Amino acid sequence: MSDSVPILPWHGQMRQQHEEMGFPDGRGLPARTSSRRSASRTDMPAFTEGGCDCGRVRYRLHSGPIVVHCCHCRWCQRETGSAFALNAVIETDQVELLGQAPDRIDTPSASGRGQAIFRCPHCRIALWSHYAGAGEKAAFIRVGTLDNPDICPPDVHIFTCSKLPWVVLPEGPARFENFYSGKDVARIYGKDGAARWKALRGG
Repeated sequence: MSDSVPILPWHGQMRQQHEEMGFPDGRGLPARTSSRRSASRTDMPAFTEGGCDCGRVRYRLHSGPIVVHCCHCRWCQRETGSAFALNAVIETDQVELLGQAPDRIDTPSASGRGQAIFRCPHCRIALWSHYAGAGEKAAFIRVGTLDNPDICPPDVHIFTCSKLPWVVLPEGPARFENFYSGKDVARIYGKDGAARWKALRGG
């Protein structure tokens, strides 16, 4: 990714923390946190499936997500054309492609390292992304593309400093004005999720 990619200076550093996914040192205190995950991922049905609007790209998840992020940063708002992005983070080797292969679209980012977004080549729906920090080992599944998105409520709301004022956050999930730090991972992800993330990151 070229260093000439435009960066929003007031938000670039926060977005870089989000993209690196390396558990930054927690600059900025959380607005509020919760000591309980919002849902048990072990309760998810086996072989959960999803896909695009036209049905040509289909996928199957062979495990529940490690964590579900609801991101309110300006970049996610712009990329989705909505108030936030809802991503279920899962090991890429747990995602089985059932239909046609999606197109990879390398998208500019605030960090300059880019984001790979995978879209249906026909209807252009975004299905998942890879971020620079975890690379292709982790897929950030767009929860809205699941056949039953109700099973993936967010575990954490991030970058609430740029949350749109009419969005009302529910009680339960953790929330942070920017991004959370490594010390928060076990509490947000749960024991199993934290172990899976550590293994994915190589240690």
